[in-house]
Amino acid sequence: MMEKYKQYKNYKDCDLIWLNKIPEHWEIFSFRNILVERNEKNSPIKSKERLSLSINKGVTLYADKTTNLDRFKDDFTKYKLAHEGDLVLNSMNMIVGAVGVSNYFGCVSPIYYTFTSAPNNCNSTKYYEYLFRSKIVQGVLFSLGRGLIAKDRGDGKYNTLRLKVSRSDLRSLKLPNPNYSEQIQIVSFLNFKLAKIDRFIRKKKQLIKLLSEQKAAIINQAVTKGLDPNAKMKPSGIEWLGDIPEHWEVRKLKTIVSKKITDGPHETPEFVEQGIPFISAEAVNSDGSISFENKRADISKELDKIYSLKCKPQRDDVFIVKSGSTTGKIGYVNTDLDFNIWSPLALVRSKKDLIIGEYTFRTLQSPYFQLQVQTKWSFGTQPNIGMGILENLYVIVPPKSEQFEILKFINNEIQVIETTFSTIEKEIALVVEYKTSLIAEAVTGKIDVRDFEIPEIEETESYEDPDSYREEEELSIAAEDEAEYQTIEE
Repeated sequence: MMEKYKQYKNYKDCDLIWLNKIPEHWEIFSFRNILVERNEKNSPIKSKERLSLSINKGVTLYADKTTNLDRFKDDFTKYKLAHEGDLVLNSMNMIVGAVGVSNYFGCVSPIYYTFTSAPNNCNSTKYYEYLFRSKIVQGVLFSLGRGLIAKDRGDGKYNTLRLKVSRSDLRSLKLPNPNYSEQIQIVSFLNFKLAKIDRFIRKKKQLIKLLSEQKAAIINQAVTKGLDPNAKMKPSGIEWLGDIPEHWEVRKLKTIVSKKITDGPHETPEFVEQGIPFISAEAVNSDGSISFENKRADISKELDKIYSLKCKPQRDDVFIVKSGSTTGKIGYVNTDLDFNIWSPLALVRSKKDLIIGEYTFRTLQSPYFQLQVQTKWSFGTQPNIGMGILENLYVIVPPKSEQFEILKFINNEIQVIETTFSTIEKEIALVVEYKTSLIAEAVTGKIDVRDFEIPEIEETESYEDPDSYREEEELSIAAEDEAEYQTIEE
């Protein structure tokens, strides 16, 4: 896809190891000579509008946050000021893209750096936001980080991200500097192209949401009403559940297990290079399968033996994520691989004479069970649910002979949905990869976008507001985006 953009006619060598060449008319300056650090204290208090900075959303109003609400203190004089148009960087997390241009005047954490354009030396803070969000510059920032070591998990994520880039190292960082008008052209190009990409991704995610709801409805209908539309029904005894087939039972979860529901160790184990895979919540995929690529790490065989005295997964076991942002997600062990689990996962082992392990998995995935989890969990910075609460949640159990038929029906019905999920996720991954490359190529001068013409009429919408554009326009743009981005693999 990048081949459709032309390069600059002439390039020159530069003394940056990570860049090598830049367009002939670009310059290289230290960051201190590009943007001016504001470093303005909020004392006396000039603003009580608290601002937050995140990797995905950039600078936002703290009042709009729904998680991590305990980080700001009441003493506003302890914070710095950010003005509209300032570039804000989190000294601890800029290595993974915690940067953004503020659209507000407000106060920010003292660990943030704020920069603005000098009156006599105009530079675009938005251009430098894009530059700092590029993977190549993040790699440079990583080398400058000091503090805790961030271990790369190999999937683009880090177990620890607290590597602070000092003010002096940041100010001394040498960066490319096109002229101001060209910076604005690059920003306009990226704003336009990334908006299209984000629309494409958002529509795909909306489709995933709709398909997820369809899948949940199929499962819920099957595990609460059965397959026989003429079956005699009886009150379940649970108001929100309604009627169930007359010969089915309502039980507590603890009555269908062959061993007490338990979880992994409540300690951080010592990890080894090669050993027994040790997984946590992030290894449970959306379809319930277990991804050992997303394992936390490996533990020794000796430590595994100790942990196995309490809990040792085996085929047909079911996991419930009981803490964190994915609380309630259900996993199913469909492997004989030797591994173990951490405390965020609760292990449910079904009584084989009463209920099939896979049927338990589908039951716990169902909306009626998930509703109980969401109703009963406690909520601090993130949701969590205790073992004592889990074991007393209700499940509906049909005769085992019916379970096989219901499982067959569910698996047949959702097969197409699961295949579509996989296809959409691959499409999104390809587009995200293209987006990352596009930013890097534009801000480092690998492509020349000065002659790119942005259409005069282009709808605008916020990322959070999917209904802010007309349906006809959405369908037209969706078709256009589909045609363009499906060529990425070619």
